[in-house]
Amino acid sequence: MAMVCLSDFEAYAKKYLPKIAWDYFAAGADECTTRDENILAYKRIRFRPRMLWDVSVMDIKTKILGSEISFPVGIAPTGFHQLAWPDGEKSTARAARAMNTCYIASTYSTCTLEEICVAAPGGLRWFQLYIHRNRAASQQLVQRAEALGFQGLVLTADLPYTGKRRDDVRNGFCLPPHMKVKNLEQAFEYGLPPNSLDPSVTWNDVYWLRSLTRLPIIIKGILTREDAELAVRHGVLGIIVSNHGGRQLDEGPATIDALVEVVEAVRGRVEVYVDGGIRKGSDVLKALALGAKCVFIGRPALWGLAYKRKGIKKEKKILNLPVFYKKIKIVNMFYWFLRFLVSITQRKTHSLLFVKTQSSI
Repeated sequence: MAMVCLSDFEAYAKKYLPKIAWDYFAAGADECTTRDENILAYKRIRFRPRMLWDVSVMDIKTKILGSEISFPVGIAPTGFHQLAWPDGEKSTARAARAMNTCYIASTYSTCTLEEICVAAPGGLRWFQLYIHRNRAASQQLVQRAEALGFQGLVLTADLPYTGKRRDDVRNGFCLPPHMKVKNLEQAFEYGLPPNSLDPSVTWNDVYWLRSLTRLPIIIKGILTREDAELAVRHGVLGIIVSNHGGRQLDEGPATIDALVEVVEAVRGRVEVYVDGGIRKGSDVLKALALGAKCVFIGRPALWGLAYKRKGIKKEKKILNLPVFYKKIKIVNMFYWFLRFLVSITQRKTHSLLFVKTQSSI
């Protein structure tokens, strides 16, 4: 099967993943309205193209919290990567390092933080934290991540309780016996109990986290002006505009719609990123033009892992740079990133996309 766009990777994953795994990755809360709206909202945005700008030099490098990345697309935290590929999060981290971009490792990884670091030494990694009722376990995770060289702490704020995902309920979803939430094995001897998340978490807990670590704190799950202002007031250095991929609360706003409100509220005092519904290079462009410093992808990264299940050999011709530059167009960048996710090569590419900051939509 020729893979020419992200929907091809999605179709491949749906075909070859076990149904219970596909349903878990694809699921949205309740009627999946918010999950679907994340994608549809991008389609309602139109470009106002400006002509006769010098685009002979293309450079999409950027910095997030002072660390340079090759292009403004990172990998969002998602759990249970071994459901998609046996190496799980180790493969994801390797791909992010090879592309010189940011990988956010989830609390609910099926590989330990130590295994991720060994698999991809030197890569830009942030750690995503869920605060559990067992605060000692959460504190230990934060301090462990810092000691391992993770460069940022991402607090997920939009999950006091797990959303109702109907297919997961129908399937009786649980991890296969050989898979574990490895970062929490020591804290929960008999497995992760139901309702282990702490629903009492408030803004004061940001101060608690700041007392535990010197890592910059990024808060994930902000959708409103009011919460963006509170995030700045409590000393976070970054905000990820996110609705958890529409997996937790249905009938909320699409993230690209919420982005403008959040960007206006922070007035440049902290960096703003966005995830959810990003499926094309043009979606990335729209998010950047509306004020995002970088975007993060979740489900598409999992599709990329699933593509490895058949052991498909990677086409080295995508690294034939003269041909590559002739064929690349502004909306192709995201597709090429996903190809690199499933690539084993370590060669680097440069300047895949030009974004003129004066552009408007």
